Amino acid sequence: MVLPIVCYGNNVLKKLCHPISPNDSEIEKLIIDMWETLEVADGCGLAAPQVNIPVKLFIVNSRDTYLNMNKNQRREYFDGDEGIKETFINAEIIEYVNDLITIDDEGCLSIPNIYEAVKRPWKITIKYHDAQFQENIQAFSGYTARVIQHEYDHTMGVLYTELLNPLRKQLLRNKLSRIQREISRVKYPMIK
Repeated sequence: MVLPIVCYGNNVLKKLCHPISPNDSEIEKLIIDMWETLEVADGCGLAAPQVNIPVKLFIVNSRDTYLNMNKNQRREYFDGDEGIKETFINAEIIEYVNDLITIDDEGCLSIPNIYEAVKRPWKITIKYHDAQFQENIQAFSGYTARVIQHEYDHTMGVLYTELLNPLRKQLLRNKLSRIQREISRVKYPMIK
């Protein structure tokens, strides 16, 4: 089932999310619904708070982005990998590598049609449970690491716009207000 995506300004996007128990019987259905929602929204990641459920769960599909890039873009944004399609439950980033990169077009399904340059670490190591609730510790880099960090931030109540410098935030204020008023203009269902 395709779930409506929460719009910028909704309080759930600012909440620190709750851990998920391995015994939670509804998580499997939520994961399936989130993958369907991500496909309809044509995104590369989606966090549970974006579908109005404040739990530590997000999904990442950087593989489709990889497949749609040319060779030069792949070399620039992917570090020898071909992207991932993965579910992250109760994730914790345990290491950030200090090499920062700026990617000019970071966006968010909860903040449609706004893309900004955000500086993030090139490489991270993350501990998480997958969809089968198996624990993993894995390093990711490049574009995949960026998407993971973005979605992880959602589970911590942080939006990418908060990582911008104060002047840039001020310049976006009117656009962000407009998003809250005009959510019917996006191709996927949204709620305030």
